[in-house]
Amino acid sequence: MSELYALRDFCRAERAWLVNTIEALVRGESPTTDKAAVDRCGRELSARLEAIGGRVTSLQRDDAGDHLRAEFGQGDSQILLLGHFDTVWPVGQLAKMPLIQANGRLHGPGVFDMKAGIAIGMLATRALLETGAVFRRRIVMLWTTDEEVGSATSRAAIEEEARRSAAVLVLEPSLPGGAVKTARKGCGQFELTVKGVAAHAGIDPAKGASAIHELAHQIRRLYRIPRLSPGISVNVGIVSGGTRPNVVADEAQAVIDVRAATKKEAAMVASIIAGQRPRDSRTRIQISGGFDRPPLERSAAVVRLYDQARQVARDLGYDLGEGSTGAGSDGNFTAALGVPTLDGLGAVGDGAHALHEHVELDALPDRAALVGGLIAELE
Repeated sequence: MSELYALRDFCRAERAWLVNTIEALVRGESPTTDKAAVDRCGRELSARLEAIGGRVTSLQRDDAGDHLRAEFGQGDSQILLLGHFDTVWPVGQLAKMPLIQANGRLHGPGVFDMKAGIAIGMLATRALLETGAVFRRRIVMLWTTDEEVGSATSRAAIEEEARRSAAVLVLEPSLPGGAVKTARKGCGQFELTVKGVAAHAGIDPAKGASAIHELAHQIRRLYRIPRLSPGISVNVGIVSGGTRPNVVADEAQAVIDVRAATKKEAAMVASIIAGQRPRDSRTRIQISGGFDRPPLERSAAVVRLYDQARQVARDLGYDLGEGSTGAGSDGNFTAALGVPTLDGLGAVGDGAHALHEHVELDALPDRAALVGGLIAELE
């Protein structure tokens, strides 16, 4: 218990360092699709990781920002701290969302999702190293640059590190009030294209087969899918088609976002969408896409890790809640491998992807103590 209090006291004493680190990362605006900007932020992060004793490796990419791997301590096995430093905000957003402290909150683009989480992981590691705490495994951090667009370039590295790890702690933002995430829905995207038959809409409409009319029928079918299971959601987010108002459309498309709480639900949804058949036999349907993030299910391994974190929180004087979310993260990949994964250990705040994005300043140091205490407790 005294070791845990030492971690807490260290983190509270280093609050200014923590906030300074967060602010430096937020100033390094890093939209996913701007490699030059992401890599500038990465160089700042790399320098700060090295300054606290990290052995840093840049995982260089031509098609995305360079991912960063940092290793601390010794041991035959590892604990993985996982997150990303890309954001949804374009360069220049700081002018519209200035980095300010007000009413106990730190505001700024990317501060909640999830640059404060990176700094929390860094302070937790500092606390373990600098207080002389006993922890049995080396700490590996993997900070990626494409989470906001699906993690296509980082997934292999994430899964490789996860397979080497006894547990994965994901520093994504917490749920409201500080609860961690013990379940996340899997995420899929499908494109449904209908091929029809063009005709003059006034002279020969009967000779045509409208791709748009068929697509509308298909969309109605899609919205029946969530009735099959409570963990499924379907959203047709983009619809396009046709060339002119007086032409029966010969092609139309829909882009569909699908979420599922379990692997069974995901497989069911994918099968149903793949099995769509045209109502009008003169039209043809083409379907592409699939689930790119498996669900993070509340497995026994996840629950055991949560219970350990909850006990650390109780020893620090508070209760740690849990919950689920419809959004995915890179923790979905690691949990799907069967590696114990706990998500949402990052900052307490609100406004991910929104203009009111902020973190709660008073909660930051104790959040770092929680992460540090959990690492020390893992057998």
